[in-house]
Amino acid sequence: MTVAADPGVRSASDLIAAARTLAADFATRAGDHDRDATFPFENFEALRAAGLLNLTVPREYGGEAAGLDTVAHVLGAIGAGDPSTALVLSMQYVYHAMEAMRRAWPAGVYERVARESVAGTALMNALRVEPELGTPARGGMPATTATRTAAGWRLTGHKVYATGSPILRYYLVFARTDEETPRTGHFLVPSDAAGLRLEKTWNHMGLRASGSDDLIIEGTELPAEHALDLKTPQEWQQQQDPQSSTWNTVIIAAMYNGVAKAARDWLTEYLHKRVPSNLGASLATLPRHQTVTGEMEVLLYTNGQLIHGLAQAADAGGTNLQGGIVKHAVTQNAIRVVELALELVGNPGLSRNNPLERHYRDVLCGRIHTPQSDMVLLNAGKAALGVK
Repeated sequence: MTVAADPGVRSASDLIAAARTLAADFATRAGDHDRDATFPFENFEALRAAGLLNLTVPREYGGEAAGLDTVAHVLGAIGAGDPSTALVLSMQYVYHAMEAMRRAWPAGVYERVARESVAGTALMNALRVEPELGTPARGGMPATTATRTAAGWRLTGHKVYATGSPILRYYLVFARTDEETPRTGHFLVPSDAAGLRLEKTWNHMGLRASGSDDLIIEGTELPAEHALDLKTPQEWQQQQDPQSSTWNTVIIAAMYNGVAKAARDWLTEYLHKRVPSNLGASLATLPRHQTVTGEMEVLLYTNGQLIHGLAQAADAGGTNLQGGIVKHAVTQNAIRVVELALELVGNPGLSRNNPLERHYRDVLCGRIHTPQSDMVLLNAGKAALGVK
């Protein structure tokens, strides 16, 4: 018996095709947003209109419940068009995809956020990094503090790298309680809550349109139910979430691989169009250029196998998937692809009249995302040597 497809659920190929169409449009403005460090609001309106903002929201709330492999394809496409847009979108995807996160939220809170997101544009991102602490992935307690009140909590602190801050509806603020035995967790903070102030501090080399400014939190009052997942540090260590780790690493890898593909595409077009007078043929006919382009293809093919092989294994319920190793390898390969393109074309590649220098600045940002390479290599080495 043939079962009819659910008309409300689109196929992975349809979602990926829609992402590629939008990415081509985003690419026409990415240089302008990069130059002026302006946030691409219009890209998110286009994503909303195309139904691509809520790919990982569960179907019972109106989302697509897309798997990691589909999401990786979508973010790879968007990353090729405008990686700043892809980075903000990736955070929306990962936090809606996390089953453990949803289970930790008080009853009804996640459903409300999910339905609001599906009804319009209600993006969220976790704000974890602080000026003194750096990233909590390397250990330590946040200085941002939650104090008990009669009605719930009062939050005070300072977060940096609040990616997507110009458009976010919700901040998931990582904070500590001031209890005798402090707990840490995320607090759901509406962006229009009293006591919040954005400081325009983002002046970065790459991903300049990502709106990763500072958020100052000055006594923001929250209801009790907005404390989402409070645990002691020991409880956090005992309750690791492999799904979260795998999703975070794969989507970041896919995004930066998209940047590398954009660089490859620009290079191939340039090599065909450039016809030096002393050669009488395009640069694409030269064996050296063909060999270097072939090296880039090997790196991109390897990246695709790593990203989608891991994503498909995760979708099939696999465990111990070594996402950190994949993220390290893919981002290093992506950086090398863009470096090869720059080495091949010389001065034109470094001209701001061409997108290649922007692709290089953007792809280098892959190194700073958690997990960073030194930690990945350290952990891999310890595992191989059988030492703790």
